[in-house]
Amino acid sequence: MSALLESLVAGFDQLPRRDVLGLGASRREALDAAIADGLPTTRRERWKYTALRALEQRRFVLPHQRQIDESDLDAELPPAPRMVFVDGRFDALRSSLSALPDGVELLPLSAGLDGDSERKVNVLGRRWTEEDAGFWRLNAALAVEGALLRLEEGVRLPEPLHLVFVTTGSATDLAVHLRHRIELREGARATLVEHHIGQADERPLLNQVCHVHQKPRTLLEHVRIQRAASGASMVARTEAVLAREATYRLLSLELGAGLSRHDLAIDLQGQDAHAEVRGLVRCRDRQHVDTQLMLRHQLPQTTSDTQWRAIAGGRSRAVFHGGILIAEGADGSDAALETRNLLLTDSAEIDAQPVLEIHADEVKASHGATIGQLDERALFYLRSRGLPEAEARRLLVFAFCRSLLEGVSDEALQSELARVVKQSLFNDGEAVA
Repeated sequence: MSALLESLVAGFDQLPRRDVLGLGASRREALDAAIADGLPTTRRERWKYTALRALEQRRFVLPHQRQIDESDLDAELPPAPRMVFVDGRFDALRSSLSALPDGVELLPLSAGLDGDSERKVNVLGRRWTEEDAGFWRLNAALAVEGALLRLEEGVRLPEPLHLVFVTTGSATDLAVHLRHRIELREGARATLVEHHIGQADERPLLNQVCHVHQKPRTLLEHVRIQRAASGASMVARTEAVLAREATYRLLSLELGAGLSRHDLAIDLQGQDAHAEVRGLVRCRDRQHVDTQLMLRHQLPQTTSDTQWRAIAGGRSRAVFHGGILIAEGADGSDAALETRNLLLTDSAEIDAQPVLEIHADEVKASHGATIGQLDERALFYLRSRGLPEAEARRLLVFAFCRSLLEGVSDEALQSELARVVKQSLFNDGEAVA
């Protein structure tokens, strides 16, 4: 057994005993399965580009083994309404939820575990049968915190709701396992912004699973901003299940963490369901960012549009696998996937793999992938108009990814996202070298 697994098993034995809902047996089962299979290796197809040898040799402690952080984080927090978690624990003092309208139920997973409603925490009973599901099984065994959000029928959030996950400078060897459930009942609409914030000297392990369930005619705008510490290792899985005429719009900004892996699974299970997926990866130095997308069209007339961008500099590596499955009987589906990638240095690497699998008739499906450098002709044109070379490069790099932000409906949020992206692109000068 690896040092990582040994340390997490020791942490499991110290977890608070919250078994009033009968979760103890399923947690132990998930842990035993994770131990038996071990962590994924490069011999498995879906992990062939991402090696975990260095991570497996490290030891971690769980949040309940640490003291509560008392540092000043207020300057980093987004506006209300917001739910804040610091070093894997719900922080009620830094959260601000009073502005939520009637019909919105939002509570931390820890409160659900202390209650008596099996519905609120049944997400922990999810079984993982895939051969490379080691991290998700560990999450099922160890997660005692997260966000549980439910919008009742017809409820609309008037402004974005922020979920904020902060790790502090004391969290060098911390392993944080978070589990979220987002449920929209029929006709509900919401914008959800997920923040992951870290400090430069941290080296935590962050393991998150998010389940999104949308009933008919719902709309969810889901913005994910990943700015974990440069030494952090982050593995995340986002699952979205869409019913009839539901729309899911995801914007994922992968801007941090030394090692990042995001598995994204979207199932269009209702006729006329629609998914819009936008992603931006920015990696530098020796960062490694791996994104695995699987989008399944299960019923007729479902549609999807995926645009993914990666910008790599230094000796970093970005990996993107974009899979679209149009199942038998999903006639009339329309799926488009495009990944465009920009190399800023000769030593950076980007691996892009779009895949289509079609088992239905009368469908429209397309995919494409490009990898290149800045257009020297465009750069020459801007310089001929009097712009310094550094400023011209900034304009071209930001223009490469600006269109991804335009689908965000809230103008204030869109402006803030543009600021965050610019800061990530240009704060060390690498993008203009």
